[in-house]
Amino acid sequence: MFMFKKASVVKLSLGLSLLTLNFSVFSQADEARAKKIISGSCFLCHGAEGESSSEVFPRLAGQHSEYIAKQLDNFKSGKRKSTAMASMVEKLTADEMLAIGRFFENQNVVVEPPKDKNLAGVGQYIFHNGNKLSGVPSCSSCHGAEAKGTVSLPRLASQYAVYTETQLKQFNTRERNNDNAVMHAIVSKMTPLEMAAVAEYLSGK
Repeated sequence: MFMFKKASVVKLSLGLSLLTLNFSVFSQADEARAKKIISGSCFLCHGAEGESSSEVFPRLAGQHSEYIAKQLDNFKSGKRKSTAMASMVEKLTADEMLAIGRFFENQNVVVEPPKDKNLAGVGQYIFHNGNKLSGVPSCSSCHGAEAKGTVSLPRLASQYAVYTETQLKQFNTRERNNDNAVMHAIVSKMTPLEMAAVAEYLSGK
């Protein structure tokens, strides 16, 4: 009886070891594939490690992998509109999208102080407290006090102010409607100053 249990434990340990080894091999293959795709096209706008080459393009370093994969899928299906991105993702598989997301999520996040501290101060108040006079709720109630988001919500911390502000405007005009519809109702109550201020604050988080 003892020998049987011992043999079973050995088999279980061996099985777990093989599973771990296989997972490691698959992970390395995924990363290699992601790097190849990124070096072939993504790096031109988003940088080799997600640092981005321009403020009009989002920083992807540190962004949640599931969120990145969702956006890539939405670009491919047309749910999120972008002529440039549509052609980039048309041949990507779901596994490749997730692999790309995982690669960028594991890169170091660049943190820089906001360019306009006074504007960022206004943004800090709006982000954490909202605007009771106009009915704008606090952004932190969904995106978290550190603006690092969740699996389903994007990391906003340290994102370029120009990009964040542009996305808020697109939510307001319904040019972007692939994400939570609640954003439409919230942003419709925000003034251009509030959008710019929140974006400026988040850039320095």
